[in-house]
Amino acid sequence: MVTIWEEYGSGAEAVGRAVAERLGLPYHVQAFSSEDIEAEGAPQDESATAQSIQSRVNLSQVLAAMGGAFGGGDGMEYIDAQRDKRELIDDNNATVRRYGEEGGVIVGRNATKILANRPRILHVLLTGDAESRVARAAELAGISLQQAEKRRRQEDRIRTDMSTSLYGWDPREPVHYDLMINTGRIPQAAAVEAIAHAVMRAAI
Repeated sequence: MVTIWEEYGSGAEAVGRAVAERLGLPYHVQAFSSEDIEAEGAPQDESATAQSIQSRVNLSQVLAAMGGAFGGGDGMEYIDAQRDKRELIDDNNATVRRYGEEGGVIVGRNATKILANRPRILHVLLTGDAESRVARAAELAGISLQQAEKRRRQEDRIRTDMSTSLYGWDPREPVHYDLMINTGRIPQAAAVEAIAHAVMRAAI
């Protein structure tokens, strides 16, 4: 089994799906897409699908429960936020642990932290220099470099803040991972083979 955490634009979806296919494992997508995070607070697009609308609702709930700069307040609002925060953590924990029982490749969802003490799991961090990550993200999403750079700044901050606020860990710290790959220097195919090789050699 594999968990993957990425800095924006490091190619986690493509790498994760390819690793899952290479090893014959299920692939479990991250909870919120880059589009969900970018759209948070923006007017709802009339052409949005029910799934994308629900994702934005869920993301809004997460940010509100985090409080601080993201939402929440004093008194009863703070108490409500803490209750919502606990419920969100419990729901995500249940989902990740179910995935853990099924096996597979999990991207995001704080799975690296939640499953940290479970044996036979490879924890992977995908990273790279900002320029390479922005260029990759712009090409894959069909957006400008300027928009991709804006997403990078916003998404790296929000995803890290979610982890520190909800789970008390910093996903940027190398100590949490068994394998770190700079996808700005290592091609996708080589990254996939490195992860698959590590899984098979370690009998994970």
